[in-house]
Amino acid sequence: MIRPQAGLLLRSLGAGGARPAAMRSATSLLLGAALATAFFLLYTSLCRDIGDSPGSPPRWEQRAREAGAAGGGGGGQGASLLNPRKQQQDAASKEQEEGRKEVVTRGDGDGGHGARKDQGKGSDTTDNKQRQPQIVMPGTSTPTKQIPLRSKVNVTLTLHSVYPHEQQQRQQEQQSQDDLADLLRRAATADKTVLMTAINEAWAAPGSFLDLFLESFRHGEGTADLPRHLLIVAMDGKAFRRCLAVHPFCYWFRVAGMDFAGEQKYMKGDYLEMMWRRNRLQQRVLELGYSFLFTDVDILWFRPPFPRLPAGAQVVMSSDFFVGDPSSPGNYPNGGLLYVRSSPAAVAFYEHWQASRARFPGKHEQYVFDMIVKEGVPASIGAAVRFLDTAVFGGFCQHGKDLGRVATMHANCCVGLENKLFDLRNVLQDWKAYRARVAAGDDARGFSWRVPGRCIH
Repeated sequence: MIRPQAGLLLRSLGAGGARPAAMRSATSLLLGAALATAFFLLYTSLCRDIGDSPGSPPRWEQRAREAGAAGGGGGGQGASLLNPRKQQQDAASKEQEEGRKEVVTRGDGDGGHGARKDQGKGSDTTDNKQRQPQIVMPGTSTPTKQIPLRSKVNVTLTLHSVYPHEQQQRQQEQQSQDDLADLLRRAATADKTVLMTAINEAWAAPGSFLDLFLESFRHGEGTADLPRHLLIVAMDGKAFRRCLAVHPFCYWFRVAGMDFAGEQKYMKGDYLEMMWRRNRLQQRVLELGYSFLFTDVDILWFRPPFPRLPAGAQVVMSSDFFVGDPSSPGNYPNGGLLYVRSSPAAVAFYEHWQASRARFPGKHEQYVFDMIVKEGVPASIGAAVRFLDTAVFGGFCQHGKDLGRVATMHANCCVGLENKLFDLRNVLQDWKAYRARVAAGDDARGFSWRVPGRCIH
């Protein structure tokens, strides 16, 4: 194609003039034609590689597809090799996929060691992957920011290690301890001694034991000021609210999972647990540095107790039956009236008392007290135990007949709230009649209780 055109040019030049000038012109034309031909060939080659139309794929993709079709799974690799940009995209996608797998694997609770284990084991890795649950996240068009794995683990540990109900219970217990210490401080005498009693809903109902108990102080001899140092322990919410309505020093003794609201019959239902919980509360009072005189709410008070307690005693308990010797283990103890002077020896005695419960399963605290006193209190404890004379601190079991000496009357040896209340009301009426005779100057000698009653004899 070039040679005919060159011949025509030479012939026309030879016919027209000088030979050297014609040769230079021909050479220039030949070079121009050669360059034009080269550019044309390069253009047509590029067009075949890129494609004649915008929709046709480039030749390297056609070769990659052909190689993939022939080799099965090698198409992606061939395309990446032929196309550098495709190779970078594939590498980035692979890194993201491996990152998602690692998050799923390490999020199963192995603390981030799962990936290292998989690298060190061959077939074990395949088995573990088969056993692990597959987590499928729903697709979304909005990109989400991934939280680092360490932050996720920390959040999980925080949620599972803090239990709101346990924290609330600890706060309530601490609040209860603070309330107890404050009430003791306000109610105690100058020598840090308090009177204590315990009530539940049944005992605190209007017209029931609490009303008779408080009324007896108002009609006793020198007892009107004693309620100023009285801490009433409520065993349930209704008893607590009733206490607040009639008395300034009320402490709600909460026990999780226990209901002490109803009548607690002797050795029935929650009676045992209530008695032992009360015993533990008494120990806590001692640990706070306060001495106490605990009295059941079914005791009527006629005279002050403290001048009538055995001198120097650290633990003093009333008796159902008194044998005549305050230090004798043969006395029949009754924990309804109990005086304990705060000291390390007294706290040690309570610890020994509580620990001995395991040796006498199913027994109340009064029985265990009797057993450890009969066994002999260990000398290492150093607490002296004494018993009260029923002629002064009497009850329905055994009581003094001389109203000029009596300090209390306890509704012991009596079953049933109604029976206790019936006899206690009669006892209080008898005491008022006695006081009226004394006030009138009449001879009150020989005046005593009306017996028999439903329980009193």
